[in-house]
Amino acid sequence: MASRKSLQANRANGDKYSVLLPTYNERENLPLIVWLLVKYFGESGYNYEIIVIDDGSPDGTLEVAEQLQKIYGDDKILLRPRAKKLGLGTAYIHGMKHATGNFIIIMDADLSHHPKFIPQFIKKQKEGDYDLVSGTRYLGSGGVYGWDLRRKLISRGANFLTQVLLRPGASDLTGSFRLYKKKVLESLVERCVSKGYVFQMEMIVRARQLNYTVGEVNQP
Repeated sequence: MASRKSLQANRANGDKYSVLLPTYNERENLPLIVWLLVKYFGESGYNYEIIVIDDGSPDGTLEVAEQLQKIYGDDKILLRPRAKKLGLGTAYIHGMKHATGNFIIIMDADLSHHPKFIPQFIKKQKEGDYDLVSGTRYLGSGGVYGWDLRRKLISRGANFLTQVLLRPGASDLTGSFRLYKKKVLESLVERCVSKGYVFQMEMIVRARQLNYTVGEVNQP
């Protein structure tokens, strides 16, 4: 538990963290991931907002998000839905237009990323003033929760191939749990042409090409 003094320091440093949560059929997961985000941001004392970008989920995800907004307040939960599924990259672009933070956190809403690691991301970023910090599943005891063997093999294979061909200087290129300086993310998204699974890989490769600094946090 953070001390009262550290909480006050975090609130006073002027930084704000906008969490982008693209959703599609996440009715069951959304209440828990939002509760965890509120819990860990509240304990650490960092200023934050959660931007839910729902792409026309037929399962009622948006209705759940509306209830969460009533619980936590529209200053913490921002709803920026779209009519249909338009791709991950465009979801980030859409979310960034409404983000008021100077840092952006991207993560999945399916509980594969645990918000308890966010304070570690922030600490890492501040240690080296990194342009972006990426969660990695391939250092130390890092891993993935709830993935089947096929998904793990695809991820491992994609990372290995890219390491050999492009030498990006980061251990996990396909992960989607990251902290960016907002201006850096805007710059990268403008240049990226990939969609879907390859999008995250291109972001890291382009970050290296543009000489942005990349930190990593082990994500067990």
